[in-house]
Amino acid sequence: MIDRKAFFDAIRPVMGPLSAETVAGIEALLDAGRDLPLHHMANVLAQVRRETGGAMFPIKETVMPWHKNKHPSNGVVIARLNAAWKKGQLKGVKAPYWTGGAFGRGQIQITHDYNYAKFGVKKYDDALNLEVSARIAVEGMRDGKFTKFKLADFTFPGDLKNPPPTNPRRIVNGRDGSDAEVAASHRMFAAALALLEPAAPPADYVPTAPKRAMGFWARLFAAIFGKDK
Repeated sequence: MIDRKAFFDAIRPVMGPLSAETVAGIEALLDAGRDLPLHHMANVLAQVRRETGGAMFPIKETVMPWHKNKHPSNGVVIARLNAAWKKGQLKGVKAPYWTGGAFGRGQIQITHDYNYAKFGVKKYDDALNLEVSARIAVEGMRDGKFTKFKLADFTFPGDLKNPPPTNPRRIVNGRDGSDAEVAASHRMFAAALALLEPAAPPADYVPTAPKRAMGFWARLFAAIFGKDK
């Protein structure tokens, strides 16, 4: 396994102390996205940071950065959503989707039965499993399963400066005012991920085959005749 100490050392000055749960969430994402290009992986991490309020591990819908309890019961989540619905705070929601339990879960939350089915999740709470959640985050952004946009639609890091309609934040969410925040997180994660990249060989490097070790007779002949036989 790759030693990721340099990566975590690089993000701590920005993110602050990292809990064991946060580290585990990041590790799961790095494992799930191990085949992604550096900037694609950086954007996954940046989007998850925004979606989880910096937690980086799977959470349930209604969990906010200021909540001390990051793992409320399903009943508490449903009650919160019911209360918000009655107050008219869930703009754009036409009908309750959460009453049967299909509320948001994950590092990038999925809601509604059809989205759980889209990602092959049969039991709602399975989306809170680290491996499953990380797979959903990577797969959803890579394949454009969250919105009509996918990672390959963008050129990084240049497109991080795009206006809202074409900003990479649209891979995951609408215009929530977080484009610049996600872009800053992307740059931080990209710099840290670069520390894990193997150093490129010098431009004039020419690989050579290793010399074969000489056996007894070869060494003897070399000693007698002054060259390898």
